[in-house]
Amino acid sequence: MLRNRIYFGLKPFVPLSLRLAARRWIIGNLRPKVSDRWPISPGSERPPEGWPGWPEGKQFAFVLTHDVESQKGLDRVKALAEVEMKYGFRSSFNFIPEGPYDVPAELRQWLVTNGFEVGVHDLHHNGKLYRDREEFRHSAARINHHLKEWGAVGFRSGFMLNRLDWMHDLEASYDASTFDTDPFEPQPEGMNTIFPFWLPNPRGNRKDGSPGGYVELPYTLPQDSTLFVHMREKSPAIWLKKLDWVKDHGGMAAVIVHPDYVSFPGDAPSKRTFPLEYYEALLQHVQNCGIKPWHVLPKEVASFTALHKPLLRAKPKRICMVCYSNYQTDARVTRYADSLAERGDHVDVVSLRTTLDSPAELKAGKVNLICPQARVGKNETSPVSFLLPLLRFLISSTLLITRRHAKEKYDLLHIHNMPDFLVFAAWFPKLTGAKVILDVHDIVPELYSSKFKSNSGSLTLTALKWVEYLSARFADHVIISNHLWQQKFAARTNSEAKCSVFINNVDSQLFSATPRTRNDGKIILLFPGGLQWHQGLDIALRAFQEVSKNLPQAQFHIYGDGIMKPSLKALAAELGFNGNVRFFDPLPVREIAKVMADADLGVVPKRADSFGNEAYSTKIMEFMSLGVPVVISNTKIDKFYFDSTVAHFFESGDHVALAKAILEVLNDKEARQQMVARATSYAARNSWESRKGDYFQLIDSLSDGAVSAR
Repeated sequence: MLRNRIYFGLKPFVPLSLRLAARRWIIGNLRPKVSDRWPISPGSERPPEGWPGWPEGKQFAFVLTHDVESQKGLDRVKALAEVEMKYGFRSSFNFIPEGPYDVPAELRQWLVTNGFEVGVHDLHHNGKLYRDREEFRHSAARINHHLKEWGAVGFRSGFMLNRLDWMHDLEASYDASTFDTDPFEPQPEGMNTIFPFWLPNPRGNRKDGSPGGYVELPYTLPQDSTLFVHMREKSPAIWLKKLDWVKDHGGMAAVIVHPDYVSFPGDAPSKRTFPLEYYEALLQHVQNCGIKPWHVLPKEVASFTALHKPLLRAKPKRICMVCYSNYQTDARVTRYADSLAERGDHVDVVSLRTTLDSPAELKAGKVNLICPQARVGKNETSPVSFLLPLLRFLISSTLLITRRHAKEKYDLLHIHNMPDFLVFAAWFPKLTGAKVILDVHDIVPELYSSKFKSNSGSLTLTALKWVEYLSARFADHVIISNHLWQQKFAARTNSEAKCSVFINNVDSQLFSATPRTRNDGKIILLFPGGLQWHQGLDIALRAFQEVSKNLPQAQFHIYGDGIMKPSLKALAAELGFNGNVRFFDPLPVREIAKVMADADLGVVPKRADSFGNEAYSTKIMEFMSLGVPVVISNTKIDKFYFDSTVAHFFESGDHVALAKAILEVLNDKEARQQMVARATSYAARNSWESRKGDYFQLIDSLSDGAVSAR
């Protein structure tokens, strides 16, 4: 719309006060004819996912709130409250705690005693609350102080500005800084819903153990200042028509009325006020609408909503993922992309081709796969041979993303390391408003050190840590694949506030216990994964030499690629296994799941004195989900997530201990079955389904509700 283009065109150059003045003029002079309607967003009548319906058979909710912006408004609080009491209504009055007036404790007490609610309205009400993330943390501490001092649980920002992802810093039960649809606000992007909804905190529970998150209460009737001050409407008709529409769709009719703008009997007429009769007409309309509403305070609506935690239905997004890997064999990336595509988002994935003659573009289910570069195997033996293909992929993916974003904008880009600097492929989308997630599968300095035996003080490692720091600063959010790395990464990059952990939770639709299809009398030990030194496959081969002496029918199958593959094959030949050890190329996720389900034992022999000590292995929980017992080394990371009731541990690096552990599991059927039952239950509790909603909320809060006021 013309008015919004004019307003936002001024944003980078003009202070907020002048922008708001320009907005008032634009609304007043370029407004559409809306005397008989109000903008309605298609789909806003749809309740959030998990919505239970209103209690006690009520068909809609009616919520009254007031923002007090000046001393004049403060002086009129009691008068407005008494009008509401006359009609049998109660409301919430939101006060500015460090603004142009002092809020008497006696007034707050009078309101609460008479059944009203007191809330916090911004901090200073100067439009600067969301200017800087670090400043917001300091402001949040002050806001939390006032919430506690006033006994308040509700918050609303000034000018309806919002950063819904930052709001988790507040100790408020609900926020009311958004709307369903209102194109005349400084941030015109609405929530497109006439229902309250739950916003879970991606970082988990609060410090006191209560559920991490808060309720969002969008206003659904245009606020009084927009209608009567800026648009100069001469009747409450829009209020009444919108209320009827909300009522007919069973939503929440929530309105903001400023006592500052109400003209009481005896007041001199002014362009900055509207007659009290308009507000009384709204209250009378609710009384006479033929349906008794659920009229309660905002905090009571929030309490009801928090009990059921309905999630906002997300608008379809355009999302691009970038990974320097084969998408179809990368379970972590396919899990994200498939889930987003399944819920209706448009998902492009930029990844590698596995062969030179593979198609450059194809469909992988509902995901659009674009492969500008091929990578066959993982056999780089020097830093230079490792770096050059990465730089080439950075250039090709940057050009591809820039071209596609210019044609049709992405809402969010989810960039997967390695390498960290791949996140800069999103520079143009980020510059034009898209949000960027950096997903840290592996922390690069430690992996590089392990792969190329680099010492801790080397120039290369120092450079990698600088790249890591800059990449974290560039990203709007950082996902890290385990809690140990989160602590290390956040401390090193000073990015704790925007870090969250998503371990490699298994997709139970792909990895679930199925009947055995193999009946050949063999015992299959299996390792699927990268063939790097830290994975300890040489230890497993030496252990299998002892296992095969006791169980001649046993075979060890290894699926994967990596720098160690030639030397592992040579070691297998040297140990004389005569075909009992077999190497296979990596398989797509769906195919490897079937292979793993047919195994008798999973083996994860990582070294604890290397990068593997803190590298989480997806394959462990995949085996558990499939009902396959697993033997794992006692690395720090695996001891952090698992215990001896769900997996059989052995002393890392000790092939004799590994052989003993394998034989103990295979020879004790009863203990093995008990371990499998406990492991399957553990995997079910920690499946991707248990975290998918958190991932969706992170995506939506960044691309929808996290609009910066800067």
